[in-house]
Amino acid sequence: MKTISENRAFGGVQGVYSHASAVCGGDMTFGLFVPEEAEEGAVPVIWFLSGLSCTHENAMIKSGAQRWASDHGVAIVFPDTSPRGASVPDDAAFDLGQGAGFYVNATEAPWAKQFKMWDYVTDELPQTLFKAFPLAEDAQSITGHSMGGHGALTIAMSFPGRYRSVSAFAPIASPSTSDWGRKQFTAYLGKDKSKWAAHDATLLMKKRGFDGPMLIDQGAADQFLDLLQPEVLAEAIVQRRQNAAFRMQKGYDHSYFFVSTFMEDHMTFHAEALYG
Repeated sequence: MKTISENRAFGGVQGVYSHASAVCGGDMTFGLFVPEEAEEGAVPVIWFLSGLSCTHENAMIKSGAQRWASDHGVAIVFPDTSPRGASVPDDAAFDLGQGAGFYVNATEAPWAKQFKMWDYVTDELPQTLFKAFPLAEDAQSITGHSMGGHGALTIAMSFPGRYRSVSAFAPIASPSTSDWGRKQFTAYLGKDKSKWAAHDATLLMKKRGFDGPMLIDQGAADQFLDLLQPEVLAEAIVQRRQNAAFRMQKGYDHSYFFVSTFMEDHMTFHAEALYG
């Protein structure tokens, strides 16, 4: 592992690191905030998955999460959203290819060789982190924004018992029926829609739900509401009687101004679950 930078922040350390990824076929970069309490032992960890066109930097710099993570003594991981580099396939559109991994394991050419973000976020990166940093493997939560909210919800519901809580900011709620989903799933997973269901938060909610508390914030003035389809997921949550809070925030859009406004709520929500 290579240390790119480490900066003191809110009593802890905000680091940026790179490592060789076997599943993504090249070097991957991630951010990690570790609070001061980590000097005394392993601390709980929250995963933050970012959205379309983002790198590890967007949430790390814009969300303000470190302040609240420091208050609660928890670490935050900021993975990248896709493999990158000259040898990695890409597309001219911002919503496919580099920066748009959609947290799936691609099975279709030319993406299949390196676009393995599901395995990277759920297996390879956790193994790397828990070996190298004082993080508590038995105290994890997960959150994300937009495409990252989609990833957080689908991953949390697919690994019962791993995450004590899940939250999302403006998640892509029904990718199987949205242009933010159908396009990418077809490219990465093929035309067989039965293979899409494992990566659709609404379908997973109907099938199994989540075995812990859930918090979702959606801006009511979000310019991408028709693509996100929050009402479809909200209906599935009600039908399942999921332990969840789904909040429509009047006047807020899709930006990091929205995310940073409600970040304190999400960090407190996860800290309560992580510390019982």
